Amino acid sequence: MASAHTTRRRLGAAVATVLAVTVGAGVLAAPGAVAAPASVVAAAAAPADAPAAPATLPVGADIVSSGETGYLTTRKDEAGHPVLEWRTYADGSVTPITDGTVGYESDTDTVVTGDGGTTFYLRDMTDGAAPTVSFDLAAEFKPGAKLVGVVGGNLFVSVPTTADYHELWQLSQVDGATKKTQLSGSNYSLDYKVVASNGFSLLILGKSREISGPTFQTVYWKAATSVTKGAVIDMAGRQMIGPWTANSTASYPGDYTAWTEYGYSGREPQIVVSKPGLTKRFPLDSSLSGAVIAGITDDTLLYGVPGSAGGETLSPLYARSITKADAEPYKLLEHFSSVAHAPDSSLRVRGATADADGLFSIAPSGLDQPRVALVAGTGRSLAVKVADSKVPTAVNLETPGTTVPMEWTLSRPNATVDLTLTHTATGKTLTQRLPQPVNDSRFRFVWDGLLDGISAPNGAYTWQITATPADGIGGPATGSGSFQVTREANPHDFNDNGSTDVLARDASGVLWRDDLFDWPSGGQVATAKRTRIGAGWQIYNQVTAVGNVAGAPTGDLVARDGSGVLWLYLGKGDGTFAPRLQVGGGWQIYNTITAGSDLTGDGRPDLLATDTSGVLWLYKGTGSWSAPFAPRVKVGGGWQIYHQITAVGNLAGSAAGDLVARDTSGVLWLYQGNGAGGFSPRVKIGAGWNAFSHLVGAGDVTADGRPDLIAYGASGTYVYRSTGSATAPFSRQTTTLYAGEGTTFNSVV
Repeated sequence: MASAHTTRRRLGAAVATVLAVTVGAGVLAAPGAVAAPASVVAAAAAPADAPAAPATLPVGADIVSSGETGYLTTRKDEAGHPVLEWRTYADGSVTPITDGTVGYESDTDTVVTGDGGTTFYLRDMTDGAAPTVSFDLAAEFKPGAKLVGVVGGNLFVSVPTTADYHELWQLSQVDGATKKTQLSGSNYSLDYKVVASNGFSLLILGKSREISGPTFQTVYWKAATSVTKGAVIDMAGRQMIGPWTANSTASYPGDYTAWTEYGYSGREPQIVVSKPGLTKRFPLDSSLSGAVIAGITDDTLLYGVPGSAGGETLSPLYARSITKADAEPYKLLEHFSSVAHAPDSSLRVRGATADADGLFSIAPSGLDQPRVALVAGTGRSLAVKVADSKVPTAVNLETPGTTVPMEWTLSRPNATVDLTLTHTATGKTLTQRLPQPVNDSRFRFVWDGLLDGISAPNGAYTWQITATPADGIGGPATGSGSFQVTREANPHDFNDNGSTDVLARDASGVLWRDDLFDWPSGGQVATAKRTRIGAGWQIYNQVTAVGNVAGAPTGDLVARDGSGVLWLYLGKGDGTFAPRLQVGGGWQIYNTITAGSDLTGDGRPDLLATDTSGVLWLYKGTGSWSAPFAPRVKVGGGWQIYHQITAVGNLAGSAAGDLVARDTSGVLWLYQGNGAGGFSPRVKIGAGWNAFSHLVGAGDVTADGRPDLIAYGASGTYVYRSTGSATAPFSRQTTTLYAGEGTTFNSVV
């Protein structure tokens, strides 16, 4: 076995850990999210010891160890089994390592592997004929012996002496013979870890139980010894430090020493960096409690929480100046998963910049930031792209329960996708974080046809998705498009979404709009949302929904004030109304006013009114907003027997709109329109309708193509669904509309 290259400065981030450390991702305490300056990244340049063009590296490969001629990687095959491979810098050739399944960092061309138990293998990769040397720690020492560090071809072993105490031994092969050297001079140490080296010196972390007054206490320390001389640890010269763990890392380049401490004197986890005349402590918040020290180049500390190979987990490699006061950390790599130390004191880091994914060399640059250069790339496409979209351009939401499937395909699945649907006319939006795909890169969303809690209004919509890389590599990608929503017009709809709206005025004069869902659930009609329209409506003694008198797709209102002037409120299509327009005076002669049915068969809603003498008058709709009604035409007399009449639309399939009228005894009668402004003989619907204070021709409430009736009163509110029959025109359904509010409103239309 060739001797180890022990004269090189070394990284301790993964010296004594199995494979690469791959713990959960974290975010640096106030890192500022500053990207590495472009001037320090040479994405296509090779380091001094790798002059050849970057070789191909498997996406799932992690770096284990780096020597002068090549480096050791680990990955999983398709069956999930570990695969160790030696890759040369010169030509990228790959040599499978079949001795052992676990790799260890040696910082040399000596490959150190293990079987996951007590047997370890050493192989010199510079000499193809060199035999593999194996050591069984249990046989060389005793059961319970464990590996606590590797430097070149030297293994450092913690050997139990009693149930609690351990000795530290160095195990190597010199001139074909096994050599064992004891490095500890006492037997009260509980544990050791060889974390880094610098030339001939080893940096060792220790834990001991020592006498403190009348009792024993556990102390933590660091000390140095020589890898070549086998010198006993100078316990007198050791330095007491904060607690360390099996995952603790360190760095020992030049004059610097850096290590991690946990819970020392009540402090949060921290990285301590020291050299003669200088000690800096960098606290780590909870998200960085698993951070490793990747190394130190010049006066820059490199650290972070490793993620997974291939960049599936956000895990930046941070850098920060040790010597500059108040220096903020910044991202040196967008992602990293494993680190090894090259013999020339540079680092080898498996990770990614915004532009490249692979194995990088990080070395001193002589500037404020280290030099980053790509050694071997994976060829992996890093930019997230929207490869395809499947969104319908026309959406018909008229059928109850209609859903709209949408789908977007990205170039890679490890991204978060946010969708925004926007109704162009109103600016109302729906935002949704899409669920992660199960086994592909297709992100799916099924729209239920709701916007802002109600049925989506008609008109043009835009969609936009923003796909943000989950690993932080590259910028977000966007995609956009448009589609058109259509719903059939409903004369009792004020926000152009096809579903019925009911208006109600409370005692203070505030007018409210309740939007209904037009698909009954469990036999019940549900309200979607209540919206305040405005105050001041107490000046009117009658408010009536009149349908779309001016030809717009949404309904309008008329309201009569105390002096008998009738005013028109044109619906704007967003649930609000334009400023009022005067229709005319003299309307105080009428006891009742109703509207919304097309009584003349011309496709426009008409208005009916009964005067104090019982005459019913027809005001034919003109379709003009400035003069919405033609001069009145007498329909007939005798209507004084009714104290409420309601235009309900075409209930039973006749030639025109119909009318229901309630007499003073509470009997409700149906008058079918004949298409000429008159009615067929009345048909009795039933008695007991005096339980309701308001009957509202509410348009098609249940989306079955027929107009319905809403009855409001102190004993409850009900939807009377049209059956299409002239003799039994209604089937009663319950509703959440105005539940418990039977006396709250003095006008419902």
